[in-house]
Amino acid sequence: MKIHHAILASGLIAFARPALSHDEEKHEKKPDRPTSVDEKAFGREGDPKKASRTMNIQMSDKMRFTPAEFVVKQGETVRFYAKNAGQVMHEMVLGTMEELKEHSAMMQKHAGMEHDEPYMAHVAPGKTEIMVWQFTEAGEFYYGCLVPGHFEAGMIGKVKVAAKSARASRHTESATFGNSGDSASRASESPAQVAEGEIRKVDRDAKKITIKHGPLDKLEMPAMTMVFQVRDVALLKTVKAGDRVKFEAEKISGAFVVTKIEPVQ
Repeated sequence: MKIHHAILASGLIAFARPALSHDEEKHEKKPDRPTSVDEKAFGREGDPKKASRTMNIQMSDKMRFTPAEFVVKQGETVRFYAKNAGQVMHEMVLGTMEELKEHSAMMQKHAGMEHDEPYMAHVAPGKTEIMVWQFTEAGEFYYGCLVPGHFEAGMIGKVKVAAKSARASRHTESATFGNSGDSASRASESPAQVAEGEIRKVDRDAKKITIKHGPLDKLEMPAMTMVFQVRDVALLKTVKAGDRVKFEAEKISGAFVVTKIEPVQ
């Protein structure tokens, strides 16, 4: 009897361990791909093992980041914990001022677009996402929330990257920010676009595919890594992450949809 009681007590203790609340959960991106070596004007994706600093960034429904400005050293790899303390979706997107403005205008025009880049953290209410970035160039760069209307409301922060040498920065920009004139523009259906790209992720359950591609002029899309819907889930049976593919995409009912895809030999 004593043995049975001991086993029961042990089981109760195991079940009594406190669970993390939603606010305490942190979701680190676990890509099914190696760290990207693509270089941007503001740096490149960082190796989590080489992160030398941690920054906690809080996002609120007052359309503000906390902190709204910080300084890092050129070459430093930073692990960002981006926490959404609000009740609506927010995101943290790194970039130059020009790139953020262009991207914000594009999001105004294509509100249903999904994208997946290492310099972006999309954070649901009460959640925390982790992003690792290496600042390889000195200068002033920015982070903004590009959910339609948030960037225009002033949801933007500044990163000052201190040069490790006396050489002048090529990327210092003005912090001046104005409203985009494209906020009232509406997306229109576009003709089919044929292009090549590299598959980053295949999600058969959600009928979605993530493709790194060059400019898609007919869809008015710059080069990026983008999440597409697929017209027929059967299209995903012949491709996998890492494949180089030729694909055809259209804008249908506001969504970007892959209608044809095949591996490139």
